[in-house]
Amino acid sequence: MDLALQTSGSEAAAPVGLRFDNRLARLAESYYARVAPMPLPQPRLAHFNAETAALLDFDPACAQRAQFLETMAGQRIPAGAEPIATVYAGHQFGVYVPRLGDGRAILLGQVRNARGELWDVQLKGAGRTPFSRFGDGRAVLRSTIREYLAGEAMHALRIPSTRGLCVIASSEPVQRETLETAAILCRLAPCHLRFGHFEYFYHLGRPDLLAPLADHVIDEYFPQLSGQPDRYRHWIAEVIARNARLVAQWMAAGFVHGVMNTDNCSVLGLTLDYGPYGFIDRFDAHKVFNHTDETGRYAYDRQPSVMHWNCTRFVQTCLPLLADAEDEAAAIASELIDGFGPAFTQAMLPAWRAKLGLCDAHGDDSELISRFLRLLHQARADFARSFRLLGEVRRGDAAPPRLRSAIAAIPGFDAWLADYRARIEAEGCDDAARAARMNAVNPRYVLRTHLAQRAIERAQQGDFCELDRLLQLLRRPFDEQPEFEEYAAPAPPDADEVALSCSS
Repeated sequence: MDLALQTSGSEAAAPVGLRFDNRLARLAESYYARVAPMPLPQPRLAHFNAETAALLDFDPACAQRAQFLETMAGQRIPAGAEPIATVYAGHQFGVYVPRLGDGRAILLGQVRNARGELWDVQLKGAGRTPFSRFGDGRAVLRSTIREYLAGEAMHALRIPSTRGLCVIASSEPVQRETLETAAILCRLAPCHLRFGHFEYFYHLGRPDLLAPLADHVIDEYFPQLSGQPDRYRHWIAEVIARNARLVAQWMAAGFVHGVMNTDNCSVLGLTLDYGPYGFIDRFDAHKVFNHTDETGRYAYDRQPSVMHWNCTRFVQTCLPLLADAEDEAAAIASELIDGFGPAFTQAMLPAWRAKLGLCDAHGDDSELISRFLRLLHQARADFARSFRLLGEVRRGDAAPPRLRSAIAAIPGFDAWLADYRARIEAEGCDDAARAARMNAVNPRYVLRTHLAQRAIERAQQGDFCELDRLLQLLRRPFDEQPEFEEYAAPAPPDADEVALSCSS
């Protein structure tokens, strides 16, 4: 039924039309702890996202009411909501940590929209939970804005991601590398459950708690498998395939997650927990954005192998679901893991072909693609701009394209260009049509680190106009937007000086 925000005293409730359907809170309390948000003092609505509000059938006009701000700041709980923090474990930088959990994120409740979709409404930075360990349970404005921007940028690039409903700012001081101010991100996702949720109960020696959690995920998000005797096997196969496709999309976008721990991998194949992430400017195949990742474990070119490793850990935790006999379960698990490579390749090759404007599949496509990426790497050419310039190449034009100067005349470019022109000539596609197809998959505008940093610095001074402007731009990344032309420029030389860590 439609529910309203709870109010204090005699104040009348303000209907918001949220239909809470807290399915996760119906599971046993072994999976979570009931915990109320810690109110954020002196809250301010820094930004509201009407586009994501539509996912909840939420009337944007209600965002201007005091009750909305108080709810998003953790000062009141919506009627029908049941705040919880979930427990999970995870492999962090390859080392198993037996108990993590939502240390600063509180699931306010789950909302069912008119289309029947279930959405988590989560407050990130809402205070300490039983899983905070030594943390303060807060998020800072800097990291909140970075995650807010990233979720919306990824969505516009058609990459599955969590989304942001709003950012709540506060003057409350929070100590990180320096003294900063607190903020809350209201984060939306169909589901925030991770590989780590299953790891926790497997390594705890509670295999009896795996099936109820898996059935919850299957019933809500994979209903075609619900009740089938082999549902776990098919579900795990789909989880692996989705995450293989996800990392293929990251690679094609030049995106580096930065902290690909198993507790940051989604059972729905979403991009979760944007910390020290980045979109590569000057292309470096070994690019690392997390300055604490000294070994480069989560570098750009290692992401596929890391995701495969993470999926292997996930399948291990699901062994009790696959068969009663250990040998039989291990054999099924091995077959499931073997599916990662083909799923990744089936997503990766078409993505790169599309970026190069190739219509047909040829056996030497991988080599043509790899040669181009090596040229970009050698030249440290701007990743996004190079693919847009590639769209300007014409079949019968012998003149050097603008791309040649962008790649700084690296030896081997002219030979590659001749092979590329021969390839598109053989396909016979109209140049203008090919350019249009390429521009539809190669963004003109990306969330460059220095752009996000500029929005953050202005927000820290109380000016959120740049945040709004950047969000407007990123919602149409493939379109020419003359009013935002400066945002398409390559990053300045000092852009890499922005230090990103797990507090980012």
